[in-house]
Formats: sequence, structure tokens, C-alpha cells
Amino acid sequence: MKNFIALMCLAIAACSGPQSSAPEATVESADEFVSRVNSELKDMGIESGAIGWVRATYINHDTAILAARSQEKYAAWHSKTVAESLRYDGQELSPATRRALDLLKLGTSQPAPNDAAKRKELAEVTTELSGMYGAGKYCPDDGRECLVLGDLENTIAKSRDYDENLDAWTGWRTISPDMRDKYQRFTELANEGATELGYGDLGEMWRAGYDMSPAEFETETARLWNQVKPLYDELHCHVRAQLSDHYGADKVPTNGPIPAHLVGNMWSQTWDNIYDLLEPYPGVADLDVTSTLVKKNYSPQEMVRSAESFYVSMGFERLPDTFWERSQFSKPQDRDVQCHASAWGLDGGNDLRIKMCIKQTYEELGVIYHELGHNFYQRAYKDQTPVFQGGAQSGFHEAIGDTVVLAMTPSYLEEVGLIDGVELSDEAVINDQMQRALAGVAFLPFAKLVDEWRWGVFSGDISPENYNSAWWELREKYQGIAAPVERSEDNFDPGAKYHIPGNVSYTRYFLARILQFQFLQALCDTAGHEGPLHECSFYGSKEAGKKFNAMLETGASEPWQDTLEKLTGTREMDGGAIVNYFRPLMGWLKEQNSNRQCGW
Repeated sequence: MKNFIALMCLAIAACSGPQSSAPEATVESADEFVSRVNSELKDMGIESGAIGWVRATYINHDTAILAARSQEKYAAWHSKTVAESLRYDGQELSPATRRALDLLKLGTSQPAPNDAAKRKELAEVTTELSGMYGAGKYCPDDGRECLVLGDLENTIAKSRDYDENLDAWTGWRTISPDMRDKYQRFTELANEGATELGYGDLGEMWRAGYDMSPAEFETETARLWNQVKPLYDELHCHVRAQLSDHYGADKVPTNGPIPAHLVGNMWSQTWDNIYDLLEPYPGVADLDVTSTLVKKNYSPQEMVRSAESFYVSMGFERLPDTFWERSQFSKPQDRDVQCHASAWGLDGGNDLRIKMCIKQTYEELGVIYHELGHNFYQRAYKDQTPVFQGGAQSGFHEAIGDTVVLAMTPSYLEEVGLIDGVELSDEAVINDQMQRALAGVAFLPFAKLVDEWRWGVFSGDISPENYNSAWWELREKYQGIAAPVERSEDNFDPGAKYHIPGNVSYTRYFLARILQFQFLQALCDTAGHEGPLHECSFYGSKEAGKKFNAMLETGASEPWQDTLEKLTGTREMDGGAIVNYFRPLMGWLKEQNSNRQCGW
């Protein structure tokens, strides 16, 4: 549950605060206890936010010490406070108070054991893991200069040379083998903390944060995946055939998984960077936003202004001046920073920021629109009490900005001057849908499997001796993606993905892909759109903005089913809206694949 507590620990990665100071002689009522918890959370938020921000934007020995100690203090506070909350179990409480106590219990992604030495060790291990990723570099043996992640990502995105991509792919994965032992120890410590809170393991605790039982939630994610899997399977079949044509069947067999380094993304999670190899109708309605950004020399701040203007068109207030003064828009040249994009709602949402190393690309522009969704959500629920300052569930927080990205239709891009001329032919629609599917549909199985791997690690079904082999088994099972060279347990390829050493749950991104299309459908209906869903942009609709904001304001104060119903009229997540949106592309893909052997 991405509430205020989890937001500090997940997005900021460091928390601190005073110890609980409940009166010894008098036992507080549950309402009094929750009031005190909210007061302490508010007080600790400013300091913990500052420490977390400095750690992310100044990665060095000193900030590692500050972050670890801050995290240790929060872990001690959380352990003590949760222990105190257990005295209210079995009491008849108001729904709001009971929900606050439940969210408090779930208010960390890495529960620390109730032991000072182990709390300290857990804080140090998690800080080290995050720092190892942020400072990671590939230093080739042939004397070439060391390369950071951005350099390697750029190669994989733009190069169409098999071996050059392979070098970048394997090079980035040299940063993670040293994480293996630390990650194993992290799992042991966090699992111990989770069991002390009454959960079987950390994965069960994570799955408990969705207003249903952990088992029900696992069943729910499987149901949603099965709804959208047919669309992914058709996309995979076509992409594999095109890559085989380009690289040769000896490198990309037409009846097996796709080599992981050939789809334009370091983790094979999105495939839109190889659109040039897959464009269905070359030259038709070329949405080359990147060229516009380069030609007009958009600064990082101007790209962010473009995203802000979309939200403002719906009636949201502009971002505060402090956002522009305190955000990190570009990579500093004088120090290591986390370039992984993130949005920060510090001081209870009064201090909004983003942290990025923005490049002049259409992909980066979409990331900015997404990140601002977090910021506008954080500001919308800032008047909730701290324990309710979060998304209705983790997928909501990720889906807000993604919904706006879906509304960046060709007509919208032309209206704001990011492309010239819009062609609305059937061929143009297929081209646009292909680009979006390569980014969104291709992402679905990866978004599901990352946490499925961790659930197995936390439960013990995946042992340390099988970390890497289990990772690649899941990659092949869900994505139809395979490692391009032999991998062994000397490697730790999961650690090459930020969210593993950073300990950020990934299921939120899977759920967001489902929810964003439901949100789009509801907002388009509110805006009065008539016609296919893929043609809708609610840009400029104050009515849509009003309804959107009404949902955002509730934060985590009620079950997500209630919040979802406010906007969509249904209490169930449903992958049907995705299938509806991509109906034109699905028909086209089936035609292309009619004489191919699909599956892997």
C-alpha cells in the first residue's frame, strides 16, 4: 500500500523520526493512538525526506551513513509503534481507525526485526544495495572508458548491431554479482521482520496490502494476466518474425524466445525503441516527436512545462515555484546521482519534486508526463492525515500519469506543436497503436514476473543457489525472452534492475497498466468523447479533471474498490479496456501471424 509511510520508505528510501512516547500510566484509546501516530509521521517527514533526497542526488560515503541511520531510526519507530498497535486487535473500532492501524502495519516494504543490531544491519544492507546500483559502471577490459547506465541504454536503444548490443547488455550486468550475498541477507532480515508482524514472509506481507487476502490477490493478478495474454502473444509473434528477418534466423529463431538484447531496452521491458524495425506502414503518420524536441531544442524544464500544461488544462493548479527550484532535471557532471526517474511529495505533499536526468526523446517526455501524475496525486491527497497520504493501492499511483500518457494522441501532439500534420487513416492508426503496444503491452509480463520472482525468493521456493536460473525461467515463461549468452549463478541478473536492489515492489506497474485503460475509458466518457477509445484525449476537459481530482483526493482513506467505483462505476479491475483499446492492432497482428508458428 503506497501510503504516507510507504511513500517515505519506497520513494525516498530513508525514514527517521522520534521514538513513540505513549504515556506509561495510561493506555491510549485506539483513536488517540492513531492521532499520535499521524502527528509523529508528520514530524518525521521533513527530516526523512531531506535525507532521502540528498542521498539520491549526492551518492557518496557520507550520504550513505545518513540514509542508513535515518532508515534505522524509522525501522525502530515502526517496530515499536506496530507492537503498540496490536493491543487494539479484537476491539470494535471505527472503519477509519481500523484501516489506519492496518496501513500502519503495512507501512514499510522492508520490515526490520525487533532487534537493534539487526535493524542497523538491515538499514546498512539496503543502503549499500541501492548505492551499488546508483554508482554502477561498466568498465571494459579493453581499456575503453567506463560507461554509466545512460550510455549503455542509449546503445541498446539505437544500435542495430547484434554484438554491440550484446556488449552493452552484458556490460551493465557486471554491476550486480556483488549484490547477491547482500540481497540474500536482506531477504533473511526482512523476512524475520515480516514474520514478527504476523506474516509468513515478506512476499505475503506485500500481497496483503490490497484490501483482500494475499492468496486472493495472487489469484487476481493471474486472472488479469490471462485477460491480456492473447494480445501479448500476438505482438510477440510478430516482433520475433521481424527481428528474425533483420538479424537472421540463426540469431533469432522463429520458434523460440527472443534474445533479450535486441528489443531496444536494457531489461527487455519495453520494445518501442525498435519501432523503426517494426513500423507497419513506413512513413505513414510519422510521430517523430523526438525530432521536434531536438529541432526546437527543448530544455529539460520546457519538456516538464509541456507535461504540466496538460494537467493544468484539466483544471489542476500549476506546480509550485519550489518544484522548479528544487527538482533534478539533468544529470550533474560532478557527482553520482540516481537518474532513475522518481516523483517526490516531501513535507506531506507541500514540497513536490521530480528526480530525472532528462534527454530530448519522446520516451523521456512520456516519463515526465507519468512522473507528474505522481506529483498531482500527492498534492491532491495532502489534506488527508499522514497515514492516508497515499494511493488507494499501489497500482493507482502509477496509473494516474500513465492515463495522461494514453491521452497524448496524435491530435493532441499536433495541437501542442510536437508534431506537424495528423493523418487519421487506418494505416496511421495501426502505426500509432504499434508504438503504444511496444511500450505498454510488451511491458505487462515483465511487470508481473519481477515480483513473482521475489515472492518465490521470500517464501524460499527460490533458493539463493537458484536466484539467476529462476529469474530466467520466469523471463522465458512470461515474456518469451531469453538471455543472449549463457548465464550462471555467478551472475545476479535481477540486481541489474533498479527495483530489486532498491526494494521497490513492481506489481504496482502491472496493476497500473490495467487501471490506466479503465481510467481512460471513464475520463473519456466524462469528457463526452464519441468514437473509438484509442482516439480519445481528455486534454482541456475540466469535467474530466474534476472527476479525476475527486478520486485522487481520497488517497488511501478507503478500500481501493470504493475509490475505483467513484471514477469508473465498477469495483473490479478489468483488462477488457486494454483489449478494446488495441482492437485495431489485434486484428492486424492476427493477419500478419496467420501463417506463422507462434509461441515459444
